[in-house]
Amino acid sequence: MKVSGVFFAKLCSVALLLMASPLSAKEYFIDTQQAFKEISTGLQPGDVIVLKNGTWQDFEILLHANGTKDAPIHLTAETRGRVILSGQSNLRLAGRHLLVSGLVFRDGYTPSSAVIEFRRNKDEFAYHSRVTEVVIDNYNNPDKQESDYWVAMYGQHNRFDHSHLVGKRNKGVTVAVRLNHENSQQNHHQIDHNYFGYRPTFGSNGGETLRIGTSHFSLTDSYTLVENNYFEQTNGEVEIISVKSGKNTLRGNVFYEAQGTLTMRHGNGNLIEKNVFIGNGVPHTGGIRIINKDQIVRNNYLEGLTGYRFGSGFTVMNGVPDSPINRYHQVDNARIENNTFVNVRHIQLAAGSDAERSAVPVNSYFKNNLIVNDDGQQPFTLFDDVSGIEFSGNVANTQAPDAIKAGINTQAMTLQRNKNGLLSSSARKIGAEPNLQVVSKAETGVTWYPKTPALLPFDSGRVIQVEAGAEALVKAIESAQSGDILMLSPGQYDIPRLIPVSKTLTIKGAQEKGTTLTYERSALFEIRDGGSLKLDELNISGEASPDAAGNAVVRTQKWGMVENYRLQVLNSYIKDLDINHSFHFFVTGKGAFADEITLQNNAFINVTGDILRLDTEIEDLGIYNAEYVNLQDNLFEDVQGALLKLYRGGTDESTFGPHLLASGNEIINVGDGKRNKTQASLYLHGVQVADLLNNQWFSSAPVKIEHTVGEPKTRITENTFIETPAPAIAELRVKGPHTAIVSDNQYDARP
Repeated sequence: MKVSGVFFAKLCSVALLLMASPLSAKEYFIDTQQAFKEISTGLQPGDVIVLKNGTWQDFEILLHANGTKDAPIHLTAETRGRVILSGQSNLRLAGRHLLVSGLVFRDGYTPSSAVIEFRRNKDEFAYHSRVTEVVIDNYNNPDKQESDYWVAMYGQHNRFDHSHLVGKRNKGVTVAVRLNHENSQQNHHQIDHNYFGYRPTFGSNGGETLRIGTSHFSLTDSYTLVENNYFEQTNGEVEIISVKSGKNTLRGNVFYEAQGTLTMRHGNGNLIEKNVFIGNGVPHTGGIRIINKDQIVRNNYLEGLTGYRFGSGFTVMNGVPDSPINRYHQVDNARIENNTFVNVRHIQLAAGSDAERSAVPVNSYFKNNLIVNDDGQQPFTLFDDVSGIEFSGNVANTQAPDAIKAGINTQAMTLQRNKNGLLSSSARKIGAEPNLQVVSKAETGVTWYPKTPALLPFDSGRVIQVEAGAEALVKAIESAQSGDILMLSPGQYDIPRLIPVSKTLTIKGAQEKGTTLTYERSALFEIRDGGSLKLDELNISGEASPDAAGNAVVRTQKWGMVENYRLQVLNSYIKDLDINHSFHFFVTGKGAFADEITLQNNAFINVTGDILRLDTEIEDLGIYNAEYVNLQDNLFEDVQGALLKLYRGGTDESTFGPHLLASGNEIINVGDGKRNKTQASLYLHGVQVADLLNNQWFSSAPVKIEHTVGEPKTRITENTFIETPAPAIAELRVKGPHTAIVSDNQYDARP
């Protein structure tokens, strides 16, 4: 009989498993859910359950059994990566010495609180069990605010390793260590060699990648080891890792272009060592944040980090006197030594100091650290008394603030790049070890599933020529692949129906030859899950739109988007959005979130509504609709609504944005329509970063900005306001004058 190489390899794999098992152990080849149920109640030590290759729809797996240390019970795939659990599938483990490997979760979401749980129910947990080489890929609940975990670790002495987790988009922690039962405390779990891929900005609290404990059990020790994992662009919120328990060790992990920080949010006596943070200058890349008692932070390497405030490259917080368990405990006995900071923009001490957080760090030291900034800017900011931190033996190439400079030797520095890719100085015993072991991306996750780029760029696919006419355009969009560019011929395109966009597309008109789009529905384009849209060199008119209020040119689906999107509109002419009142250019649906919206070098003429409506999240829960909004070199004329309404309400401080850049725009007769309830040409509420630079306002309603939480940064400089009131800026949560920088603007109230 002829035996294929693949089949022979499978036989060898099974043989090896059986050789390590007792003679009474069995191997089950399972091809239906019913077959699994029939054998699952009688499993014995050493048994092997092999799931047949293919897609298993709506399969809720419960592996409830007891193996032994030398003969675990093993659930695996016929071929690693070719058993796909989709629809509403999940996995629960309960018992002792269980092993699961080789499975892939995608194209669906868990019907329970977690995709993988180390428990059967609230009383039956897994012990001495392992999940390895599994993939969870974009396995998200379609309701973005519906919270779940991807991996929830309960019980004790369990391991989650060499797995691949990418694309968590709905609310909830990617991997959570739970301590809400005495049998899950002092657990000694191990989380190692996992690849944590892209987690997009969530736009509110609830986007951590890893959390160990919760505030309620934060004075309990966990003894979890988090080692040699790779975190790439895990951008969910300001806390990438949230440590909320004691006696944990986080060692040898790499954070690559990851926005946020490793935060010791609650709990005492944690060890943070030999971790590497590489920001490459990406906005909001952060490092380590210290809160609570007896934290040890040593021998870590941090380079190219731009984050500030609670997302800084390095932060030591102020605490709350006699803090309740869920607030900020005072930093006491923090030991910070032999760390290297290269081009780390912000090192913040006594951060968060205010009337509540008034307990300054005490009994702590900062010694033998290396601080080098190529731009010559010293990185330290002191927000309160830092005399409780002893500085000694540190070396920096910039002059430190007076309060700490006695413990920081200032000298010129030459660094060399080592074989491990990290920089070090020749000074002995200063900074991190030169030969620090750096885990590579290839050493984490699985070898049989690709680590694909986080986002597909615009214009990365084919160029497709489209003949003039609505039918040709609709067919081209339907057949296009993500990244493609549709080049429209000159002419008139009268579109009779809504065009859904569920892929990354560029639609480009004929330069200087005239490509005009009109449309007969309430919107021309609707961005749906998976969609991003770039419009370039187009003329768009609303003249053929329905005679009804509330039309738009572009909108997202009205509810239920779980994937972030991007919108770019360039070099285009948009006019006659006036068939009825409240005709907007762009309207967001509730729950939709944009990574970026850019309008550049366009003209918007005669609009009865708003240009950008990004204000549907009005419940004041810290949720908002867009991370970056860029308005550059546009003309806005005769717009009855606002250029932009951007709203982020609530008191949550765990997000980065929203961000606004408005520069070089000309704004003429904007914002004075009777239906514009804000009576503003531009309305910002709770925006974290706003730069209004070199714009010209003529005969328009004022700019209105409302500062809330998060120490927002607003700059209004070198603008001209003619027959337009000065910007109105209000502090809604902090007493005293506003914190915006308003300078070098010109005002002309000519009659």
